[in-house]
Amino acid sequence: MKKIILFFLTIVIVTISCQNKKEDYKTSTIEKYSDSFFQTSIDSSQIAGGAILVFRKDTILLNKSYGYASLELSAPMSTDGIFEIGSVTKQFTAAAILKLVEAQKLSLEDDFTNYISFDTKGRKITINNLLNHTSGIPSYTEIEEFWDLSIKQEPRDSLVRLIEHNDFLFEPNEALIYNNSAYFFLGLIIEKITKQSFEEFLKQEFFEPLGMKNTSYCSTSKVVKNKVYGYEYSSKGLQQKPYLNHTWPYSAGSLCSTTEDLLIWMKALHNQSILSNTLYQSLITPDKLNDGNLVRYAKGLVNFSNFGHKEIAHGGGINGFLSETRYFPDEDLYIICLINTTGPKGAGFFADKITWKLLKKKVLKGVELDINIKKLEGRYSGITRRGIETVEIKSTTKGFTIKKDGSDKIDTLNTYIGNNKWMYGNDIITIKNNKYHIDKIHSYYILNKEITKG
Repeated sequence: MKKIILFFLTIVIVTISCQNKKEDYKTSTIEKYSDSFFQTSIDSSQIAGGAILVFRKDTILLNKSYGYASLELSAPMSTDGIFEIGSVTKQFTAAAILKLVEAQKLSLEDDFTNYISFDTKGRKITINNLLNHTSGIPSYTEIEEFWDLSIKQEPRDSLVRLIEHNDFLFEPNEALIYNNSAYFFLGLIIEKITKQSFEEFLKQEFFEPLGMKNTSYCSTSKVVKNKVYGYEYSSKGLQQKPYLNHTWPYSAGSLCSTTEDLLIWMKALHNQSILSNTLYQSLITPDKLNDGNLVRYAKGLVNFSNFGHKEIAHGGGINGFLSETRYFPDEDLYIICLINTTGPKGAGFFADKITWKLLKKKVLKGVELDINIKKLEGRYSGITRRGIETVEIKSTTKGFTIKKDGSDKIDTLNTYIGNNKWMYGNDIITIKNNKYHIDKIHSYYILNKEITKG
C-alpha cells in the first residue's frame, strides 16, 4: 500500500514540476524575446527606455524595465518608474463621469452647456457626444494658436474661449474625430459637479481605494520619487522633450502612473469592481452615428476585433512619452507598455510585438467582388482630424489603389468583405453612394466624391 501511495505521490510531484517548467519556459521565452527588441531600440537610440508588464490568467508573464529614466544622469529605468501616460487618462475621466451618472448627478443625455458656458451656435452637444468624440467641436491640439498657450499658466477658461472661436468640424454625431477638447470639458464638468479638483476626485474614487500609490496628476514642479524623464527622437539623436504646462492636457492627458498601478486599475475596471455592470457596458460599448453606422470607439476606450481577438484598449501620447494599455477579455490577457520617448517606435510597437508572440493573427479572408468597382473611382474630399483630406482611388482587378494628395504613398485595397466594404489591416473602408467612409477605430470620417461637371 505504501508503495502505491509513493508511486502516485511521485506522479503528482513530477506533473507539478513539469507544469511549472512549462510556465517558466513560456515566461523565459517571452522575456528573452522582449529583451531583444527593447535592447535593439535602446542601442540604436530610438528610445531612451521603457517598461512593459504582461499579465494573463492570474500570472505575470513579464514585468520588466529597460534603458534609462534619465539619460543625463545615466539613471536606469525601474519597474516602478512613473511615466506621463497621456491619453490613457481618458478612461479614468470616462469612468469618473459614469460614477456621477451612477450617483444621479448628471445624465449622459444632458447638454454639456448646462455645466459649461460655451456657444454651440444652436447645436445640442450631449455628455455622451463628448465621451465618444462625436461632438464636432474642434480638438484644441489641432488649433495652431493653442501652442502659444501651451507653455503658459493661464485660467482654463482661456482655452474654452479659444476652442469656442473655431468652427465645428461636423454636425453632432455625423462622424467621429478624436477630440481632446471634449475630454478637457469633461474635467471641468467633474469639477463643477463635485466641487473638487479633477485630481482630488480621482484620488478619492479610484487611486486610494485601489491602492494606486504611484498614480497622480502630473506636475512640472513637484519632486516625485521614481519620476521618469521624457525625450524626443531626432536625426541628431535623442533630445529633451519640449515643455508643456500641465494645466492643458488635464483630464484629456495629464495623469502619471506606472505599469503596476495601471494593471491594478485595468483589472478592477474590467472585473467590474469600479462600475456596475450596466455602466461598465456603457463604458465599453460603442454607439452608432446618425446614419446608423457603427463605430468602434466607446468612452475613453476602443472596443474592436484586432485580427480576430476582441481588444478593449487605449493608447496615449504626450511630449516625451507614449503609452499603451490593452485588455483581451477572451484570453484574460493584459498588456501595458510605457515608453519615455516620442519617435518611430512607440508603446504600440512594443505591445504589438508581445501581442502577436502570445496570440495568433486571424487574417480575414475576402469574398468575391459583387459590385462594379469602376463606378467607385474618383477623388473624395472631406474633413479629418488633421484638416481637409483628399484621396484618389483607382480600380484594379481585385480592388483599389488609394493615394492621398500630398503623399507619394499608394495603398492597395484587396480584401473585400461584402456590402461595399474593404479591410485594410484593422481599418474598415466603405465606398458607397458617392461617399468614402473610413473607420480607423479611433476615428470615423466621411469623404465626399468630387463630382465633375460636363
